[in-house]
Amino acid sequence: MERRAIWAASDLEVRQQDKRPVIAGRFPYNEWAVLSDRGTVRKEEIMPGAFDFTLSNPLAEVNLLFGHSFDKPLASRQSGTLELKDGAKFLEFFATIPEGAERASHVVDALALIGSGLATGISPGFRVPPKDVVPDAEKLVPEPGNAGVMIRQLAKLVLYELSIVTRPAYPTTSAELRSMSCNQLHGGQHKVLLP
Repeated sequence: MERRAIWAASDLEVRQQDKRPVIAGRFPYNEWAVLSDRGTVRKEEIMPGAFDFTLSNPLAEVNLLFGHSFDKPLASRQSGTLELKDGAKFLEFFATIPEGAERASHVVDALALIGSGLATGISPGFRVPPKDVVPDAEKLVPEPGNAGVMIRQLAKLVLYELSIVTRPAYPTTSAELRSMSCNQLHGGQHKVLLP
């Protein structure tokens, strides 16, 4: 599974809905991620509709994780706690923290880090299908105005997870904590949380 790029999440926030914490956010399409691998710099872009294969299958599992750790789940499609809405500009998600799970240490940490602005990014975990199965899954195109730099455009992907992370590559995505009292989040410490 690839986890190469980290995009800052657009309007990533935590809300209170029916007395449950809800993490909401947007993963943008048509944004460049700059990737560095052993000194080689590349650019990558996820195209609108890239996750259609996964999203069109109601049985395909997708998890919201903390830091790409499958042992730190926050929500999942199969449990009914992760809702995904695809659009032309972004993939939007709503993750309801299951009852009882809000006491798990990684959930407490995730909510606190989003609320404090320390965890503001979204990073997708996906696979590119083999070329013999999906020939147009990815292509290389020259960067506009800089033909020597190639951009990997990803058009067809199998999405497995979205992760809350600390180092976003793009400012167009963000994580926020909203509508939770400061007492709930910080145990009585008073802090102002801004969207």
